[in-house]
Amino acid sequence: MISRLLFAFFIFLAAVAGSHAKEWTTVRIGTEGAYPPFNFIDADNQIQGFDIEIGRALCAEMKVECEFVIQDWDGIIPALLAHRYDAVMAAMSITGQRKQQVAFSDRYHVSTASFVARKGSTIRDTAPDAMKDLTLGGQSSTTYATLLQELYAKAGARIRLYATQDEANLDLSKGRLDVVLANKTTLLQWLKNSEEGGCCTLVGEDINNSAYLGEGVGIAFRKTDPRLRAMFNEALKTIRENGTYQDIKDKFFSAEAL
Repeated sequence: MISRLLFAFFIFLAAVAGSHAKEWTTVRIGTEGAYPPFNFIDADNQIQGFDIEIGRALCAEMKVECEFVIQDWDGIIPALLAHRYDAVMAAMSITGQRKQQVAFSDRYHVSTASFVARKGSTIRDTAPDAMKDLTLGGQSSTTYATLLQELYAKAGARIRLYATQDEANLDLSKGRLDVVLANKTTLLQWLKNSEEGGCCTLVGEDINNSAYLGEGVGIAFRKTDPRLRAMFNEALKTIRENGTYQDIKDKFFSAEAL
């Protein structure tokens, strides 16, 4: 008799929980808006980029409204946890440290890191020991910053970190840094499409150190929203299968950047 009552009680709890599950009709997506070609503000003051178009395609597949919220990079996870938005799409690498705070979707991009230096630089070898007396720049709170601090600072390099990638690039163009480390795609965008980028060129070998750079780029969620994460994963699978993902990828990334 007691077992039957307990069973009935747990069925009741499950029904109540199900009846209160959130029905997602609008999803707010946090992004930086300062990391082209992934996310940036265009000349008409509109948010654009690979992250944005993938996000819109996913929302269309899920039949929900998308609202993009601009957030400085340093506060992008805290603002998610504070419910300022429901997900993050900002070229965010999936790392063990971040997994302690948030849940991630399946990856939707794989990033490669590169160094960039001023044209005429004699830098060829970008191993930590070869750069021990140089000044290296990067964006704070990124996987690239972690790699610089863990490998290059310990080898004797001077590290300067910036709030945005644009600030790091500007200091490199002005000769205040010897090199900058960042996402290769983002660096190529700067080199080819900005006036300041004409100063500089890629140097050394590409870096694909998953221990520091993570498992790829994913969408971040609060751990208390597993249903939303599942919805995004299902939609991501669909847009990969129907060709939408590849069309968007081809629009933003050249073969050189991959």
